[in-house]
Amino acid sequence: MKIFAVIKDYLPKSLFGRSLLIVVIPILAVQSVVTYIFVDRLYGDVTIAKTTDLAREVNYVLEPSDTGEASAPSLAQLRSRAAPLQIRVNTQLPTGLRINEDRIGFIDISGRYLIATLRQEIDQIVGIDLLSQEDRILIDLRRAGQIWRINIRRDRATASNPHQLLVASTLAALLFLGLAIIFLKNQVKPITLLARSAEAFGKGRKIPFAPRGAAEVRRAGHAFISMQSRIERQIDQRTQMLSGVSHDLRTPLTRMKLSLSMLGDDPQIQELQGDVVEMEHIMEEFLAFARGDSGEDTVAVNVKPFIKSLIRDRKRLGHEVDLHFAQGDQESPEIMAKHQSLRRAINNLLANAQRYAQACRATVSIDSDGVRFVVEDDGPGIPKASREDALQPFERLDAARNQNQGTGTGLGLAIVADVARSHGGQLTLGHSDALGGLRAQLFIPR
Repeated sequence: MKIFAVIKDYLPKSLFGRSLLIVVIPILAVQSVVTYIFVDRLYGDVTIAKTTDLAREVNYVLEPSDTGEASAPSLAQLRSRAAPLQIRVNTQLPTGLRINEDRIGFIDISGRYLIATLRQEIDQIVGIDLLSQEDRILIDLRRAGQIWRINIRRDRATASNPHQLLVASTLAALLFLGLAIIFLKNQVKPITLLARSAEAFGKGRKIPFAPRGAAEVRRAGHAFISMQSRIERQIDQRTQMLSGVSHDLRTPLTRMKLSLSMLGDDPQIQELQGDVVEMEHIMEEFLAFARGDSGEDTVAVNVKPFIKSLIRDRKRLGHEVDLHFAQGDQESPEIMAKHQSLRRAINNLLANAQRYAQACRATVSIDSDGVRFVVEDDGPGIPKASREDALQPFERLDAARNQNQGTGTGLGLAIVADVARSHGGQLTLGHSDALGGLRAQLFIPR
């Protein structure tokens, strides 16, 4: 099982890679079988058969003369026998030119069968050379106390151009593999486009998408388009409903503010005016949550100028924020984001820190994955068991914070989490080791 787990780690992760693997493995298996049979039959059987016949001719040339003499035949006798068989014979070779061992190329498959057969069929072979002359076989053997050199054409022992069939089968396999890659790309491309469209829609963007490809892929594409339309329609209906409610409530609230402003500076009247302001704030929060970032286009946002302008605006409101960039004064990259939504999300985090704490620090870190906006404070924080609940809409955890600062709407962190998800990112709550309060990290991928 561990072996399969290790192999799985090295397998392709993409659909195209795995589909290509399904095609490549059978092609390689077939090619391996063909190559084995080719080598075994052509390089093996054919070479052995031809070399055996050649060895018989060499033995005929070297056998004693017809006179019945026991001594070895002369060089003239050997050459007269060898000439009709196209075999060259020499003797009295200098010591430096003698072949004392077998010499063969590293990838010379047929040569191994050739040498083994010659040594089996011919006695007293000293050495066989297949390297000095590519198209010749040089054989040194001992007869009657002297060395004889036999020189034969290589094609008499092995098949001519034996690699042609192997090359042809390899080219055919590569051709089939190329066609398979073309067809697989055409089949995988619609699925890849569907995945990109779904990912973009999850980040609040829309890219052109038309279902095509296989029937199953087309059905998945049409189902995605229908789902996309239903979600957009539901968001529009929710936004329109709350916009209508906001519009209907805004008029009586305005009349109440006007009436209260004309009643004087009585403390109770001021409290009522504060309640009206809080009602307007709650209504705006509801509308912002309902609207989300639908309808807002994605633009290029330069991170450092963006966060610096936001901190300046906070300071104008009397909120001191300690700003740090993890990369120092390095060049600021751009990210594709919805400017107003991202600004609202970070503002919510900073306002949350201002509301419940005295000190606040914002840290921005940028890497290849994305941008992390971290806001820390010295407030009471949120217990670990309640952090997931804090991200839910209308969830109020004021008992864990400071009740003297008001109850709020329970939508601040929910809006931030919603903005993070719409950008394909995440909002994470934790404990600040530096300040001792809440640590909120907003991650936006690049």
